[in-house]
Amino acid sequence: MALRGERMLGVRSVAISKAIWGTSTRFNGFSGPVGSGKSAALCFQAIRHAYLNSGRQGLLAAPTHAMLRDATLASLFEMADNFDVEYEIRKSDGELELEGPESVALLRSLDEPERLRGTNLAWFGVDELSYTREEGWLRLEARLRDPNATKLCGFGVWTPQGHDWIYKRFIQTPVEGYGCVRAKPFENRFLLDRTPDYYERLESSYDPRFYKQEALGEYVNSRADRVYHCFNAGVHVTQQRYDPTQPLMWALDFNVSPMSSVLVQLKEERIAVIDEIVLDRATTEEACAEFDNRFGRHAGGVTIFGDASGRNMHTTGTSDYLTLQNCLYRSGMRNVKLRIPAKNPSVLSRVQRVNGLLTNATGEVRLEVDPRCKELIKDFEEVLFKADSGVVDKNRDMRRTHASDALGSLVWELFGDKLTAGERNSRLIY
Repeated sequence: MALRGERMLGVRSVAISKAIWGTSTRFNGFSGPVGSGKSAALCFQAIRHAYLNSGRQGLLAAPTHAMLRDATLASLFEMADNFDVEYEIRKSDGELELEGPESVALLRSLDEPERLRGTNLAWFGVDELSYTREEGWLRLEARLRDPNATKLCGFGVWTPQGHDWIYKRFIQTPVEGYGCVRAKPFENRFLLDRTPDYYERLESSYDPRFYKQEALGEYVNSRADRVYHCFNAGVHVTQQRYDPTQPLMWALDFNVSPMSSVLVQLKEERIAVIDEIVLDRATTEEACAEFDNRFGRHAGGVTIFGDASGRNMHTTGTSDYLTLQNCLYRSGMRNVKLRIPAKNPSVLSRVQRVNGLLTNATGEVRLEVDPRCKELIKDFEEVLFKADSGVVDKNRDMRRTHASDALGSLVWELFGDKLTAGERNSRLIY
C-alpha cells in the first residue's frame, strides 16, 4: 500500500515519503520550498486519516476560501480520483463525504478562527499554514478530542516565512507532541522531470533572501532590518535619460503630506525611475499641475498607476484617478490610460517584488533610480520593519514609505502575480 501510494503520487522524495506516512507525534508538519510536493502530502494525509478514523469527522482547511477551493480541494479531488476513492461534496454544508470509510471532512477557511468552535474532530489538516494566524491552529488543536477516534492527529504544510510562530513552535524549540519533516530543494524529481528549469526561473524572479526562503526552504529572518535590503546606492542610483517619445508611467501615493509620485519608463524590461514629484499638503489637482509643468509636452502617452484606494469617491463625487484624467485632458493630453488594481496585494508581496527587481538571486539588476529621486532613495535606505514583525514601520518617520509605495504599486501591476480568483466572505461555492 505504501509503495502504491507513493507511486500514484508521482513523488520520489525521502522527505515527502516521511510526511505522507507520518511521524509518531500527534501534531505533524511538513515544511518545504515551493514545488516540494506539500499539497500532495497534505491530501494523502487527509485521505489516510479519514480511513484510519472510519465513521468519524475531520476537517480540511486553508487560510482563505479561495485557496481552499482553487488549490487544496483541486489536489484532493485529483488524488481521490487516482485512488478510486468515492466522495460526495455537499456545497450547502461545506462538507466532503468519503464514501469508503463513511467519514466526513468539514471544509473551512481559517480567516475567522472564532467560527471554529463546536464539533469534536478526529483529525484536521491545514494547507499553507504560514498564512494562518496561530489562533486558528490553536483553535483546531483544542477541537482534536473525538473520544472514538482511532488516531487523533493534526497536520499542516507550509513554505517557510521567516521566524514566525510556526518556526518557534515546530522548528526552533518544538512543543511537546510536535514533529516536522523538512523537505530539501531539488528533491521532487517528478517536478524537475517535467520542468527542468523550474528553480532557475525562480532564481531570476526572486531577490536573494526570498529565493532562499521560497525555493530553498530556509528559515530566513528577513524582517529584521531594512525593508528594501537589496538596494545599494552605488549600484542602483545612476542618471537616467528621459525619452519624450516613449510611454511614460506615473505612479502615485495619494497621501496628503507629502503627496508622492514617481515617473518611470521601461527600457527592455528594465525599470528606469527618471523623476519624482513630492508635494507637501497638496491636492490631486496640484500634483497634476506639477506633472503638466514638467511633462506637459510628452508625446509618448501616459499610463497612471496606484493602489486600489484611489478609486474611492470623494465629496466631489470624483475619484483621485478620474480627477487626474480630467486634469491631464484639460492640459491637452489625450493618450492617458489607467492601470489600477481592483484589490491591493499584500505589502510583503509587493516589497518582495521590488527587491527582486533591485537585485535578483542571480545578481541581475532590473531597477535603477535617477539621483534626483531623493525621497525614493531615502525610502530604499531608511524604511524598516517593526521589531520582530513583517509590518512596515510607517510611524518612525512620517515622510517615509510614500514614494516607495507608489513605485511598488507600479511594480506589482507590471510584474506581480495575477490572481485568477478572488477571495470570498461567503460560504464555499465549488
